[in-house]
Amino acid sequence: MARRVVIIGAGGHAQVIADIMLRSADAGSDIVPIGYLDDNVDIIGQHRLDLPVLGSTDYLQFVPHDAVIIGIGDNRIRYRMFNSLQRSGESIVTVCHPSAVIAPDVSIGSGTVVAARTVINPGSIIGANVIINTGSIIDHHCYIGNHTHIAPGSVLGGGVTVGEQSLVGMGAILLPQCTVGNGCTIGAGACVHRAVSDGLTVIGVPARPLPRQA
Repeated sequence: MARRVVIIGAGGHAQVIADIMLRSADAGSDIVPIGYLDDNVDIIGQHRLDLPVLGSTDYLQFVPHDAVIIGIGDNRIRYRMFNSLQRSGESIVTVCHPSAVIAPDVSIGSGTVVAARTVINPGSIIGANVIINTGSIIDHHCYIGNHTHIAPGSVLGGGVTVGEQSLVGMGAILLPQCTVGNGCTIGAGACVHRAVSDGLTVIGVPARPLPRQA
């Protein structure tokens, strides 16, 4: 029996998730998106990928559904929403695009999104509510903390650790065995060759901390 899934959010990332679920359903998955909830009242009643924006997020209790997934890119908002949904007893699904290459022993937490043409190699652990975005590569024995976003085209070498609520920007490269702390931002195109402490933003090649403004 199909599992009816409501997507929280209706922006670009939410539509990517909808597409992943639609492609997965075509490939035999039992999860089926039924629509979005979004607090932008101007789009309620509109359609995205032929799926309706059903109402605002507080309308969830009135929508017959089996599970939810969060289609919000901002890590902090996604973190708060995830915890709220868990406390209310919602089932939060994990979705993986059929074109993703995921080793059989990889562990992936609830609510995580694995987008098209990603690669996750053996021994890796992906936390809950994570975004592994389009075309990114997670090499062997990496650890990605909860509520983190690995942006499109990122490459993580073997044994990399990324903490919770961090952002690895588009096209960034993390060399093998590097550790990135919690709440970090790795700038687009950066090359990380050594540890990044909690809360830091690093940019450039090689990556260096962003100068603090006075």
